[in-house]
Amino acid sequence: MLAAAQRALGEAGVGVSLAEVARRAGVGAGTVYRHFPTKTALLEAVMQQRIDRLTGLAHRLRDAPDAGAAFFSFCTEVITSAHRNQAVCDLVSNDGWPRELVQDAGARFHAALDELLGAAQRRGAVRSDVELSDVLALFTGCVAIQRLTPGTELARPAALVLDSLRPRQPAAPVTKSRNPAPPGNETVPRNETLTAHCPICTAPIHRPTTGRPARYCSPACRQKAHRRRHATKTP
Repeated sequence: MLAAAQRALGEAGVGVSLAEVARRAGVGAGTVYRHFPTKTALLEAVMQQRIDRLTGLAHRLRDAPDAGAAFFSFCTEVITSAHRNQAVCDLVSNDGWPRELVQDAGARFHAALDELLGAAQRRGAVRSDVELSDVLALFTGCVAIQRLTPGTELARPAALVLDSLRPRQPAAPVTKSRNPAPPGNETVPRNETLTAHCPICTAPIHRPTTGRPARYCSPACRQKAHRRRHATKTP
């Protein structure tokens, strides 16, 4: 009956009737009512069974070689399995988890989760300032996120929230390579300044200390060079 109730609640939510649960379980409605006289009693039994299952999983992960991986694996299971059970999501969305009707099961769950958290913190996989209440609050938020995301895998926003439990790492330096500028020298002197002699008469050129470097030794040679250039342009 609890298995049938779990499926019915997961598909139809808390509005499912006890008669529908009986039909799915293949028993008479009177059988369901004898075990669960009210829908609240049925919800309590379903919740308690679910919490006890998660508590058992936490106990099995307690001695895992990698405490950090075990802790985050457990967190993922809590969030994704709650998403598959719409009734559980409805119960935890307002008052937190667990509610008063399953306090004993919740206390066992808290103790098991606290052990996983402490082991992960001792390994350095979880921030040392994280407390059990922080993790429970994150569960409630991540379950709400998961409900908005199709599929059974952990939603990326929920995964980002879980990552906030990890120790802060220093930001990696930017290693993006820049395109190097092509080699070149825009200040290379022109060819005429590479020689110390006049190209007309080969006499030494006096280099002034300021201004543009001289190309010819005298105005006369400059005039000759001008006439030669003009002659070569004339057809």
